[in-house]
Amino acid sequence: MKIVVLGSGVIGVTSAWYLARQGHEVTVIDRQPAAALETSFANAGEISPGYSSPWAAPGIPMKALKWLLMEHAPLIIQPRPDLQKIAWVAQMLGNCTSAAYARNKARMVRLAEYSRDCLTDLRAETGIAFDERQQGTLQLFRTQKQVDAAGKDIDVLRQGGVPFEVLDVQGCIAAEPGLAASRDKIAGGLRLPKDETGDCFKFTQGLATRAAALGVTFRHGVAIQRLNIAAGRIASVTTSEGVVTADAFVVALGSYSPRLVNPLGLRLPVYPVKGYSITVPLVDETRAPLSTVMDETHKIAITRLGDRIRVGGMAEIAGYDLSLSDKRKRTLQHSVEDLFGGAGDQSRATFWAGLRPMTPDGTPIVGRSPIANLFLNTGHGTLGWTMAAGSGRVLADIVSDRVTEIDNHDLGYSRYQKSTRRPRFIGAPAPVAA
Repeated sequence: MKIVVLGSGVIGVTSAWYLARQGHEVTVIDRQPAAALETSFANAGEISPGYSSPWAAPGIPMKALKWLLMEHAPLIIQPRPDLQKIAWVAQMLGNCTSAAYARNKARMVRLAEYSRDCLTDLRAETGIAFDERQQGTLQLFRTQKQVDAAGKDIDVLRQGGVPFEVLDVQGCIAAEPGLAASRDKIAGGLRLPKDETGDCFKFTQGLATRAAALGVTFRHGVAIQRLNIAAGRIASVTTSEGVVTADAFVVALGSYSPRLVNPLGLRLPVYPVKGYSITVPLVDETRAPLSTVMDETHKIAITRLGDRIRVGGMAEIAGYDLSLSDKRKRTLQHSVEDLFGGAGDQSRATFWAGLRPMTPDGTPIVGRSPIANLFLNTGHGTLGWTMAAGSGRVLADIVSDRVTEIDNHDLGYSRYQKSTRRPRFIGAPAPVAA
């Protein structure tokens, strides 16, 4: 089958890889000059299935109000009016119940655990090197209240059979010796020994090279303008370099996915939530993290990537704005210096921002759309790197009409269809810059 994958971030490239491995003729189209140059470029670097949790959780509305008043706030909401933002926030608040949290986290962990297994197999098959480490992830609690609140997550981990360790202050330092000088700022921690770290950009670029050798065609620097309907199916995609036809189409455009499919009557509840990162050259290995440390207070991940430290986090709800804020940079620097002071050279830090495609329930949208030959792989939020390999494999199996290795019934667009209008196939869809 001839398949077009729209988007060459980590989600699009893993989808293309698995589709090609199953014998399909695959073309990937992206406006950027190479793979992984947007949200996949400089994320936090953590591959953390056990920490796959929805943002929508009991108590979050009250916490959000508190965060907005913090100097180093993990959440920033820009006041500019935006109907899509209002609708998305309302849906997210509707998921802030104990029952919804347990349901959403369970399916996120299911996909993320499967994705880790797929990544292990893929790494063994391809030999890709991406500054990877398999030394676990430590969620660091600065207060006893945070320690106590971890109970609900521990229950889900236990039910899912995910290995974990509850650590006291000394246990945290034993796991991450670079924290020794910050002993008085630590109340405890939750460690997931099977979690990993790695550079998503390096991985995606490496996999794209191997996919091309497998026969995948990459058309970079090509703007995607609209999908064209004929007889209830997608007949083609119009691009800046003409019309491209195929038997099936996969939308993996992250935050830009709704802009492409909305003219078809598909209302994807995916909203761009901006995250920031700094990448800092390592200067003192004894003070640096060994793997990833999650600063629970500031919701920031501090990750060792080879001879660099990647510090990423925060959530800014500001639409498609990609401007850089010095205030956000200071928050990232504060977190890493407060816990791993002197480990990196802040004077040479590089600053970046990307748009995470978030769904209101936290779970990505992977699978079929109501249009027969249109498939979706989007909405992974902060967990695109964690869920990429598994999402790509599940998507490829669905496109190929194979039985998936994990239950996928609640991963697709169908879970939103009760409140979604039926797709319309008349009129000319408006163009989209993607």
